[in-house]
Amino acid sequence: MRKFLIVGLGNIGAEYENTRHNIGFNILEYLAKEQEATWETERLGDLTSFRQKGRTFFLLKPNTYMNLSGKAVKYWMEKEKIPLENILIVTDDLNLDFGTIRIKTKGSDGGHNGLKDIQDKLNTNKYPRFRFGIGNGYSRGKQVDFVLGKWSAEEESMLIERLETASKAIISFGLAGANKTMNSFNGK
Repeated sequence: MRKFLIVGLGNIGAEYENTRHNIGFNILEYLAKEQEATWETERLGDLTSFRQKGRTFFLLKPNTYMNLSGKAVKYWMEKEKIPLENILIVTDDLNLDFGTIRIKTKGSDGGHNGLKDIQDKLNTNKYPRFRFGIGNGYSRGKQVDFVLGKWSAEEESMLIERLETASKAIISFGLAGANKTMNSFNGK
């Protein structure tokens, strides 16, 4: 049975709920609900799993805060013996328009501290990542406020449809592979 570790990046705590920076958590929560999977608090995060077509998907929301996510990723990869190419890190991206999906099998951290820590702990930048566009509608010097801010009413109204598409992309990653998933979902 093939195993996949899908890691949603975010920050724990009520003040971060439904913020742009926590879209990784939101996507995994949507997918878990869709699969009727129940979250359990485990070592270094909340974890759930489900099976589909002979594959096991482990969903992880690290409780280490965004900037220290690598520790949780490395621990669960090793514990479940999941190869590097079968992990997928789901995170926000300021450089993509709202709701745009970009999946890559390797790349830079793009200035994202969560990805930077994962790259540091795994000692490579060759791991799959799923970037969800949050847009860049902020004025100079207001980037942190924007990233840690709540969704606008307009974004909120479109979010459910985007979460559904993101969930389909994650399932595709496990069933069809990274290349087919990138072809089907990137830029959508």
